[in-house]
Amino acid sequence: MPHRRLPPLVHRRTRHRHQRDSRCKHLRRLDVSQPFRLDHGGRIDRDAPLQFTFDGRPIDSYRGDTVASALLASGVTLVGRSFKYHRPRGIVSAGAEDPNAFVQLGHGARTLPNRLATVTPATPGLKVRHVNAWPTLEYDVMSAFGLVAPFIPAGFYYKTLMWPRRLWPLYEHFLRHAAGLGHAPDAPDPDRYDHVHAHCDVLVVGAGPAGLAAAHAAAHTGARVILADEQAEPGGILLSTCEHVDDQPGPNWADATVAKLSAAPNVTLLPNTTAFGLYESNLVLLAERLITDRPDAAGSEHGARVWRVLPKQIVLATGAHERPLLFANNDRPGVMLAGAISTYVRRYAVAPGSRAVLFTNNDSVYRTALDLTDAGVPVAAIADVRGDPDGDLPAEARAQGIPVHAGAVVHHAHGGRRVAAAELCSLDGAPLGIVECDLLGVSGGFAPALHLHAQARGPSQWDPTLAAFVPRSANGIHPAGAVAGQLGLADALRHGTQTGSAAAAAAGCSNGSEPEIPRAPESTQAPVQPYWLP
Repeated sequence: MPHRRLPPLVHRRTRHRHQRDSRCKHLRRLDVSQPFRLDHGGRIDRDAPLQFTFDGRPIDSYRGDTVASALLASGVTLVGRSFKYHRPRGIVSAGAEDPNAFVQLGHGARTLPNRLATVTPATPGLKVRHVNAWPTLEYDVMSAFGLVAPFIPAGFYYKTLMWPRRLWPLYEHFLRHAAGLGHAPDAPDPDRYDHVHAHCDVLVVGAGPAGLAAAHAAAHTGARVILADEQAEPGGILLSTCEHVDDQPGPNWADATVAKLSAAPNVTLLPNTTAFGLYESNLVLLAERLITDRPDAAGSEHGARVWRVLPKQIVLATGAHERPLLFANNDRPGVMLAGAISTYVRRYAVAPGSRAVLFTNNDSVYRTALDLTDAGVPVAAIADVRGDPDGDLPAEARAQGIPVHAGAVVHHAHGGRRVAAAELCSLDGAPLGIVECDLLGVSGGFAPALHLHAQARGPSQWDPTLAAFVPRSANGIHPAGAVAGQLGLADALRHGTQTGSAAAAAAGCSNGSEPEIPRAPESTQAPVQPYWLP
């Protein structure tokens, strides 16, 4: 195995062979209160600044930010502690799949425990607190559990703390204080919650590229369509892409399509709405979060509305989740999914770090490298599991002067409360050196988000090309886009349009004309190479 003390692989910031293009000139960080905020770009409203607090510290942000993006812009990377050993935890993703960024919102009867900072909109006066750390997040007494980890295996208290029995109430007191994450409200909930029953011809879950295309195609036939998406702003990956659709930037195409759907009398748009259940007879339960700027309403959520929707056909356009990769200390703050890094740079105008190392087994991470370079963040190295990564994106990254180490992996992430360096080695364990960084982006490919499909007992099939299970259509449920294994933008748009038309036809709706398929560049990315640990 590689030795811990290895010479640095990169002694200084990477040099670029070419003069950076004009996009880089305006991506400088100027705001002292938000040192990692880029001064241009993103979909935030810079004319609507706002402020909330995190553990009593004022955090400046803008309308359109999430709590996570605002924290990253302010340089806050430590947001929580792990459940048992209280290891430092940072922001990993930009969506609902984040495993770390749990926070407590508000106070009193309207407090909301264990809310994800990555999907919580930043609102004026919002009070955000950490969970699972005492007395402070930075200095957590219970982090000492990590020093005695070998002596406290899972369930140790059921054996070790059984004697003497008369002391069990004392043991229980401390165990209950150590367990759990957030705190429950201390008074009855004063809010009221609505219940809505609805019927439609086609329910589309997810408003990314495939979801928007499917909803537009189904609405084109005259079908009654409900489009639900968990994000506050429909568009999904289109909101953070540099690719074009129908000869216009992806975000612009998403805005135009949403505007068309909003104007259609047969379409109901439900943003901030999560589909959490798919039951017999294709009954779908949706939870709509009602957004408010009232700080006493836990800041961003004041009640909710539960929809019970009985559609004739369902289009699942739930996308795919990027997978992490395994190495020692891969849970340190500063270790993030590569796609999330691109989202924070392009959608929220936030640079999550000042010097990056990327680790991958597929081509998508090279887009992240180019996004970081455009934002003025040097990429010190890319470790690619594949022996000879080629294609347009790797070639473009090399042309930018980014060091690419083929057949290499990240063996160890160094650092305490934040990653400080990445230790690289070859696939056979030969040491390659240590690269200093405060941001480590990883991508292990993508896994379709088939949770609802699995809940409905839908069939899935292993796809060796994706190294993932892919759902199949059955019983009026039609997967579309990335969840169906169509990861490229052009493929997702095409598949979404075709699936939306097919679902509408199955619901008995047709106007005899085929909807136009949105045009986007065809994907040239090479397939993922699974990285299996021995």
